[in-house]
Amino acid sequence: MGRAEARRAQQRGARRAKKTGIRRFFTWRKLLGAFFGFCLLIIGAFVALYLSVDEPAPNAEAKLESNVYKYGDGKILARTGRINREMVDLDKIPEKVRYTFVAAENKSFFKDSGVDLKGTARGLLNTVTGKGKQGGSTITQQYVKNYYLTQQPTVSRKLKELVISLKVDRRMHKEDILAGYINTSYYGRSAYGIQAAAQAYYGVDAEKLTVAQGAYLAALLQAPSQYDWAVASPTGKKLVTERWHYVLDNMVEEKWLDASERDALKFPVPHSPKPPLGMGGQTGYLVEAADAELRKQGVSEADLKAGGWTITLNIDEKKQKELVKAVERQLESKIDRKGNKVDATVQAGATSVDPKTGAVVALYGGTGATEHWISNATRQDYQPASTFKPLVFATALENGAETQDGDRIGVNTLYDGTSRRPVEGSDTPYAPQNEDDTSYGDVNVQEAMDKSINSVFAQMVVDVGPGKVKETALALGVPDKNFPERPATALGTMYASTWDMAGVYATFDNHGKKVTPTIVKSAEHRGRSVDPVQGIGKQVLSRRSADTVTSVLSGVVDNGSGHEADTSAYDAAGKTGTSENNRAALFAGYTPELSTVVALYGESPKDGGGQVSLTGTANSGRANGGGFPAKIWADYTLRALNGGSDARFDLEDVEKGEVTVTESPSPSTSTSESPEETPSEEPESPEETPSESESESPDETVTESPSPSLSVSPPETSEDPGEGEDDGNRPSGNRPGGNTNVQRP
Repeated sequence: MGRAEARRAQQRGARRAKKTGIRRFFTWRKLLGAFFGFCLLIIGAFVALYLSVDEPAPNAEAKLESNVYKYGDGKILARTGRINREMVDLDKIPEKVRYTFVAAENKSFFKDSGVDLKGTARGLLNTVTGKGKQGGSTITQQYVKNYYLTQQPTVSRKLKELVISLKVDRRMHKEDILAGYINTSYYGRSAYGIQAAAQAYYGVDAEKLTVAQGAYLAALLQAPSQYDWAVASPTGKKLVTERWHYVLDNMVEEKWLDASERDALKFPVPHSPKPPLGMGGQTGYLVEAADAELRKQGVSEADLKAGGWTITLNIDEKKQKELVKAVERQLESKIDRKGNKVDATVQAGATSVDPKTGAVVALYGGTGATEHWISNATRQDYQPASTFKPLVFATALENGAETQDGDRIGVNTLYDGTSRRPVEGSDTPYAPQNEDDTSYGDVNVQEAMDKSINSVFAQMVVDVGPGKVKETALALGVPDKNFPERPATALGTMYASTWDMAGVYATFDNHGKKVTPTIVKSAEHRGRSVDPVQGIGKQVLSRRSADTVTSVLSGVVDNGSGHEADTSAYDAAGKTGTSENNRAALFAGYTPELSTVVALYGESPKDGGGQVSLTGTANSGRANGGGFPAKIWADYTLRALNGGSDARFDLEDVEKGEVTVTESPSPSTSTSESPEETPSEEPESPEETPSESESESPDETVTESPSPSLSVSPPETSEDPGEGEDDGNRPSGNRPGGNTNVQRP
């Protein structure tokens, strides 16, 4: 080998020696290959992740909504449901308000692919290093987190969020993503979604938000608790104010808002927070009645529980408050629920209906829905008692019924009002006792209604036929519950609620055209609406029959057992009722503008809540229909009508009826009967005892003159020992068909 070749070999050996150790692994070629290999690995891993992660079903929380219940004028009454959220379509939100959220969170939203790689990388790093939550996610990513995933800050959730966001952005329109984000975000004050937030912070619906208010809500999303103006520290107020300006400046920059309009905006300080609208007081009863009506209209329990309904009631807030106050003034302020065992059993209920529409404008369900969960307005486990007697008379009129003597039944038709007189013409033996076992002799129908004489109406049921009475009652709206076809039907031995009877009396008020009480004005659920109950139906009673009943019931208020409801401030008609053993006391009455039924029920406070007597309420005697119920009715009606009304009943063709003339047994006979101090004990069978416990006339005088005529005159006014009630035995007035003297030629 030559010297030159040896030198070259030596140099090559030296170079090989220099590449020994770790340096030989970091050649440019190897580094470049490793980099591309890593990239391919990341891409492969992402592709595998993209293919393996499916778009999941929405999480349960994201789909939960509240139901919103409103008064008839649109004011919110209550919200129900675990999540205070009400979804709204994007087109219901003002356009500039929508842009406030984009300006606050993601200016490139309408252009990007749904992800922010830098923000996601920063979030992953913060999560791995334990620095907590990160910012910088796109609106799409935040929507995915709210709607599909959880708020838990984990690496796996961030990776899923990234993949799902890409898929969602490809599948959905940007407007739908924005709507989902706005509706699922949490704004503080227990408000999820922009509708709940708009109400919580500004007391308006989302569609009424201003740009300034929208900018505050958009700014709020970064830190709801810290930025809530009502509880924010000075630093928090400073930060949210700065962010509010930031949102508006971005809107100007993106040309979504004119600079001049932006300069004119002032920071909109939100309202102070209000306590949640709970189910206490009457609210729970109103919501329960609305839900029950919707279920009858085909809305399932599951649909209601899923939420998202906006339900507007027919309830008039003013009338509702007046009804509650009337019960407080006329009942609750006069009884001692803690110190008096009888008072502790008293339950009040009432329903008030507009007879022209069927709208339930006010309802009283009890002392409070969270204390007494059964609604006394809609319960059907007590008897309507003598408030049913007008239906017997209506049936007689409608069918052209005649007495046993062949007289067509009308206002002036005479009946024998003797107590315990056996009914004639019935296969079912029945001899009803009048209140206090008082006998009245011959009385016309008007007087019999005024004094609620049991023997007269038991006979009238037989004269017209129990089956026909039931048929008419069902057509008027009385439920078919414990409804016998026997003479005792006259005393209201079936079951009916104040709601039911308010509809019946409203039908009388509406000249015989069927009135069905309805509490739901409208019910909507994003594209779905429920047809409300038709409050006014077909003619179920002729106008002549209905108007004749109204004429007679006007006499009951003017001169009879319902006189506590009488006032010159309005025209009124009504009937009292007290059930067997004084377990229920009712007053059902109406004016041309309102039909209202008020009831007291005796309910044992013990478990099971059996029916008990109301006798002794407020340390008095009987709690009859002419007492507390009539007083509550009058108090409420006067205020509900703003102090009175000039409206008058428009009565046509009142049926007077016929009178059979019989020869007097002697030239002159005077009979006077006095009742016992207390009501006689009543047998258990409804066929043997009166269901009416109303205060009757303590005296009845019948004078037969030797002249060709016989005069039956009403007795003098007398006071009832209980509650100082005059039970209607006052001189009769001059209403059509009123209790004037009946002359026999």
